Amino acid sequence: MGADAAAAAPLRAAVVINPVKVDASRIRPLVEAAEQAAGWGETMWFETTLDDPGQLVTKQAVEAGASVVMAAGGDGTVRAVAEGLRGSRVALGLLPVGTGNLLARNLDLNLTNVELAVATAFTGRDRLIDLGITRITRPDGPASEHVFLVMAGLGIDAKMIAKTNAKLKKAVGWLAYVDGIGRAIPTLKPVKLRFSLDGSPWRTTTAHSVMVGNCGLLPGGLLLIPDARPDDGLLDIVTLRPEGPFGWLKVWNKLAFENGVLRKSAAGRKIIDLVHDVRSVRYATAMDFELTLESPQEIQLDGDEFGVAVAVHTWVHHDGLAVRVPIDQKALPASN
Repeated sequence: MGADAAAAAPLRAAVVINPVKVDASRIRPLVEAAEQAAGWGETMWFETTLDDPGQLVTKQAVEAGASVVMAAGGDGTVRAVAEGLRGSRVALGLLPVGTGNLLARNLDLNLTNVELAVATAFTGRDRLIDLGITRITRPDGPASEHVFLVMAGLGIDAKMIAKTNAKLKKAVGWLAYVDGIGRAIPTLKPVKLRFSLDGSPWRTTTAHSVMVGNCGLLPGGLLLIPDARPDDGLLDIVTLRPEGPFGWLKVWNKLAFENGVLRKSAAGRKIIDLVHDVRSVRYATAMDFELTLESPQEIQLDGDEFGVAVAVHTWVHHDGLAVRVPIDQKALPASN
């Protein structure tokens, strides 16, 4: 093919679909209509499998010349597609067909209108966001490297996800995590760990939960990290250390009431400054975060179980992913 013919070739999109969670016949007509309206070539379709949750087929789509790859599945599919797109500058298109839609929530994107999301994939603009990269060391076996878009964690969030009933999650969505929390808290004990921020000297502490966020908003509107931004080149680390019989109540008050209610007004922020409990919930930021654990702990990435770890190294890939957003979205919103 000559240079002129190559230059005249129409743009093409790709869809990576999880056939277990999404019926392709539901979205295929929408994609075909949008591609024709935009004057693009025929869209490429790829299915995830047990052996490939989306990374490999996404790379195939990129190699085949896709300009945008739409993720049609849950948050796990979105994460896998982002992992396949890492550093490629090929855009990720977010279709609101999953349970949590975690990244879309944090980017203030449409969460209900699939037709609009498909149209955005063809007609929108690209925005660069950061990727969280984590290297997980297992008790036995080689370490593995993975991407996360919203949050990685160990402790209560990982145990909550591990104990969440899959059938209940399918029926009621993110509300099933409430059941998981109830199952997790009675089994949760503080973990002794060593950590280093941006290469600083190692320190030792104990915590019930450690979470590393690229974004701050969780399902149900729970604002875990008010100052987190997905494009600031930083990761936000949250440590939960409840103490005493009302320790978890203080944590919940901090996350649900202070972050979700008081922080929205100037008067409320003044109240936070007066009664701020720095012992139960602690925040820090870093570009690079390492920790080693005294005993193996369950870990989660973007709401999916990732087994157990004895050490976790997490860092930020600044501007590591392009996301297709509406052309009139002027800037990424703050998380508060």
